[in-house]
Amino acid sequence: MSITRTFAIVLRLFYLMRGSSARLFPVFAWIAVDMVLWGFITRYLNSVTASGLDFVPRLLGAVLLWDFLIRVMQGVTMAFFEDVWSRNFLNLFATPLRISEYLGGLITASILTSSAGLAIMLVLATAVFGLSFFAYGLSIVPSLLILFLCGIALGIFSSAVVLRLGPAAEWFIWPAPAVISPFAGVFYPIATLPAWMQYVSAALPPAYVFENLRAVVGGGHLSAPALAWGSCLTLLYLLLAGWYFARTYRHAVRTGLLARYSAESAA
Repeated sequence: MSITRTFAIVLRLFYLMRGSSARLFPVFAWIAVDMVLWGFITRYLNSVTASGLDFVPRLLGAVLLWDFLIRVMQGVTMAFFEDVWSRNFLNLFATPLRISEYLGGLITASILTSSAGLAIMLVLATAVFGLSFFAYGLSIVPSLLILFLCGIALGIFSSAVVLRLGPAAEWFIWPAPAVISPFAGVFYPIATLPAWMQYVSAALPPAYVFENLRAVVGGGHLSAPALAWGSCLTLLYLLLAGWYFARTYRHAVRTGLLARYSAESAA
C-alpha cells in the first residue's frame, strides 16, 4: 500500500475545495444550522418544563454526536461522489492505484472534514449553549470512536452501492442516516420502541452508544459490556463494508461496468 497514492486522493479533494468555495459550504453551514436550531429548542424545553431535567446534554449532545456520524459518512461518500460526478473512475483505476489506497484516501479525507465539523459543533454548542462534554465522563472517548468507525463503514458501503448500481443510486444514500436514526435511539431510549424495532436496534452500534450516554447523563453507570459489543459490531461492519466495496470493484472491472457508467444506470 502506497502512502503517496493514498495522499494523492486526499490532495485531489483539497484542490477541488480550494478551487470552489461552494464545496466548503455544506461542510460548515448545515452543522451551524443544526447546532443553533437544536440549541434554542433545548433552551426552550429547559424553560417550560418543571421536571428539572437539563435537555442540553440529552438533546443537543445527541444531535452533535449523530451529526458527527453523518459528517464522517458524508466525508467518505462526498469524496467518492466527486469521482462519480466527474466520470473519473476510468482514469483512477487505469493507474496502479489499489482499492486499499483509494479507500484509505477516502477515509483520510473524511477524518479531515469530520474533524473540522466536530470542532465547529463543539465551539457552538459549548460557547453559545453551555454544553459540557464533561457530563459524559470518559465514556465519550469510546463513544466517539464507535460513531466514527460506524460512519466510515456506512460511507464505504454506501459508496459500494453507488459503484454497483450507478449514479442514480445516489438518491438511496442521502436518506440513509435518517432511516437509521429511529432505530438507533438518538433522542429516546430503545425501550420506547416496538419489539420488532428493538431487534433491529440490537444490531446497530450507535444504539449502544446513545443508551450508554443517556445512562451516564442521568446519573447511572457506564456499561462496558454494551460498549464492547457495540465496538465488535462496528469492526465487523467495517470489514464487511471493505469486503463489499472490493467485491463490487472487481465485478465492475470484470463486466466493464465502469465503461458504461451513466446517470441513468440503477441496476
